Amino acid sequence: MESGARRAARKVGLVAKRSRWRRDSVDNRGGFMLIEPNRNAIVAGEKFNLSADDVVRFCQAQERV
Repeated sequence: MESGARRAARKVGLVAKRSRWRRDSVDNRGGFMLIEPNRNAIVAGEKFNLSADDVVRFCQAQERV
């Protein structure tokens, strides 16, 4: 499912970055963050709180817009 989340993000011009740090800390939930690479700006999941399914749903919504 991780690769599907990365593919979905790439399809809409974003990068899905997976946390590699300690899970369940205050600022790190162990999931994904979506980044807009041109500005290096966080689009969603500021605390790595997106699951792979969340990333796919977010990206599908972006395709419709």
